[in-house]
Amino acid sequence: MHRDLLGGSASFIARAASYFTRQVAVVAVVGDDFPARHVDELAERGVDVSGIERRPGETFHWVGKYADNLATRETIDTRLGVFAEFAPKLEAHHRKAELVLLGNIDPALQLDVVRQVERPMLVAADTMNLWISIKRDDLVSVLRKVHTLMLNDEEARQLAEEHNLRNAAAKILKMGPTSVVIKRGDAGALLFHGGGSFAAPALPLADVRDPTGAGDSFAGGFLGYLAYAGNFEPETIRTAMIMGSVMGSFAVEKFSVDGLRDLSAERIQQRFDEMAELVRFEGVRL
Repeated sequence: MHRDLLGGSASFIARAASYFTRQVAVVAVVGDDFPARHVDELAERGVDVSGIERRPGETFHWVGKYADNLATRETIDTRLGVFAEFAPKLEAHHRKAELVLLGNIDPALQLDVVRQVERPMLVAADTMNLWISIKRDDLVSVLRKVHTLMLNDEEARQLAEEHNLRNAAAKILKMGPTSVVIKRGDAGALLFHGGGSFAAPALPLADVRDPTGAGDSFAGGFLGYLAYAGNFEPETIRTAMIMGSVMGSFAVEKFSVDGLRDLSAERIQQRFDEMAELVRFEGVRL
């Protein structure tokens, strides 16, 4: 049993991305119960925390229980706190962002954020089953404005109303995005785009402690690497998929964000090389 651990999409995304670029900024809200040390730690990593609002009230809390195999989880309690009234308002320097990742919030708020950004080169968005069920029309409007949609396999099937993931991705691409990333937990992730498809495996790990935040760490590594590379060519996006998987592998090895603390370029490179070796094979001609 672990209580009051630091979580939240922005906590994982920002930390993962900060290993590749010093131009990470967070727009979020916390309550007056949120420890200042968590914000200070992000700032020490070079993350712009000027967009984090602190309001009177309780910070968003989620309590859950994972099954023994860590593949499924049960929500025990969710308290929205100050997040219930959150409406992101971007400062002038945030509106100039070239890469934007819309966290898993109400699609109407995601759309409002997109409208505030001036000339983004790439907009990625995350979503969840709840929004697909109760805010589908708003979500479809968001999809017309984003380049990359990131969601898990269950969500992809629900959104497309299609069980086969290739067919589901094809339907989602027709809704507006130019690429779809389908996260599959310990089965890795799939990329579908106009130029084809790509599979990034999950690194087999001997010790998995906490899968919370793995998908967000993947997203942070994915976007962070794209910022580092400076282009969105198909080969670069494929490499970003692998880097996302690398950062997700660090996240699950410890509780909370501890797996993303104190990483070095050497450790990240070593794990990237392990991923490359995992999928290496010789070509043949029959």
